[in-house]
Amino acid sequence: MIESNIKAKLSFSDGTPDIELPIYKGTQGPDVIDIRKLYGQTGKFTYDPGFLSTASCSSKITFIDGDKGELLYRGYPIEELATKCDFLEVCQLLINGELPNQKQNGEFQDMVMHHTMVHEQMQFFLRGFRRDAHPMAVLTGLVG
Repeated sequence: MIESNIKAKLSFSDGTPDIELPIYKGTQGPDVIDIRKLYGQTGKFTYDPGFLSTASCSSKITFIDGDKGELLYRGYPIEELATKCDFLEVCQLLINGELPNQKQNGEFQDMVMHHTMVHEQMQFFLRGFRRDAHPMAVLTGLVG
């Protein structure tokens, strides 16, 4: 979001002094009124059940428009990522901001595979659990 020179003026009929709130230009979607100082300046909160018109954070990764049914990651529709990309390609998109080329994808997959190897000694530790042990109990035993 980029702060603009435009301000929103909020006036009250109960005698509370008027305040000006900054407006930010959305990277995508509508402009946003920054109400962070509303309580400090007026002693009042906003009421928006279900966050129907509230942005809870600024994100360079995700854009959501529930009314239109849009969910974008780094500008790509989630449907496109789900059908045309694998998990590690999407990971690279989220981490680096762009989808990888074939070489980058191969290097990333090799790095992930290298870091997912389990030491031989862990097998002995795992054999100490009953075959019907709950997976969360096993995980807690391994890393807890």
